[in-house]
Amino acid sequence: MRAPCEEAAAAEESAGVGQEEKQEDLSPPAKERLNKGEETNKENFGSTECGKIRTMDLKFNNSRKYISITVPSKTQAMSPHIKSIDDIVVLGINLSRFNKLTQFFICVAGVFVFYLIYGYLQELIFSLEGFKLYGWYLTLVQFAFYSIFGLIELQLIQDKRRRIPGKTYTIIAFLTVGTMGLSNTSLGYLNYPTQVIFKCCKLIPVMLGGVFIQGKRYNVVDVSAALCMSLGLIWFTLADSTVAPNFNLTGVMLISLALCADAVIGNVQEKAMKLHNASNSEMVLYSYSIGFVYILLGLTCTSGLGPAVTFCSKNPVRTYGYAFLFSLTGYFGISFVLALIKIFGALLAVTVTTGRKAMTIVLSFMFFAKPFTFQYVWSGLLVVLGIFLNVYSKNMDKIRLPSVYDLINKAMEVRKSRTLAQTV
Repeated sequence: MRAPCEEAAAAEESAGVGQEEKQEDLSPPAKERLNKGEETNKENFGSTECGKIRTMDLKFNNSRKYISITVPSKTQAMSPHIKSIDDIVVLGINLSRFNKLTQFFICVAGVFVFYLIYGYLQELIFSLEGFKLYGWYLTLVQFAFYSIFGLIELQLIQDKRRRIPGKTYTIIAFLTVGTMGLSNTSLGYLNYPTQVIFKCCKLIPVMLGGVFIQGKRYNVVDVSAALCMSLGLIWFTLADSTVAPNFNLTGVMLISLALCADAVIGNVQEKAMKLHNASNSEMVLYSYSIGFVYILLGLTCTSGLGPAVTFCSKNPVRTYGYAFLFSLTGYFGISFVLALIKIFGALLAVTVTTGRKAMTIVLSFMFFAKPFTFQYVWSGLLVVLGIFLNVYSKNMDKIRLPSVYDLINKAMEVRKSRTLAQTV
């Protein structure tokens, strides 16, 4: 069987046999021009036919070998109310509509405002005589309020499906109980500034958790920021610790365990929320409701539930009333913290919350009559340096610090300009 191009050429030759006899009657120049024209037509005709046949054959092969399958994108596969995979709603505010800088300032403002009130109420509750023994019961009430708040917020959104697996929530709930329960209980053995000293040292464990859990790598600037903030806050509270060094081995062990759990939970939450695109209200509802069950079982087994209920019922306003406000401000604050974790990562979120703790200590000195020394000023500047280093590490491409060579050149230029001015 001949090829399609050869068949097309043969058809042209048979069609031109009748024309050869007519060419004999023409003059030689005319015959030459006619032959050239026919050869050109043959080439064009052959190439056209070959192109058509090849195109048809290619289409035929494609239709036989390939099947077109349309796969919906990740955005199309999501629920209708979510505009994009980066939709982040906090207290009814869609942060996705703002740029990164505005998102950062909104989250930082929310963390500072609500957590400053939260810290004040926490110290106020434990200043109630006899309440220091019931830190776990306060955590139980706090988790109950958090679960109710999370359920209410979840009802306000269209998509109520649980995105994160239940097994992951059991781990997050356990870490949350360890973080908040042990931290609240430690206040029965330590004063508030001493507790903050330990809690502010979680920057380095968070970085270690990011390395081992998520495989992250931090540069020298991030490490320097963590060290500056931790050392600054430790130095910041040394004066109060020397005035009232209410150290207790049990309290130190409790706050140390809370510190370890707090260092892990930020990385676990970040990984789970980014992997499953879960909302903040879902994270709060399931983690704190499961944690509520954990604490309730623990208090029931240790017979610590009855005495706590009896004590709080004697003064419900200063216990349950303060606990409600304490939980409300804490819930609003944790919503902004989760937004920070989801948008900017665990390290920057911990940096912001650590800076907030410095302000909490300042307010603690103001409202609870603590002595003031200039040691707080120098240590506060060290904390500010740590915050600046962390912000700089996140925006190295936008913030360019002058090098030593640039500073020397700048000084030489200023000196030359002064010399020229004096000469003139």
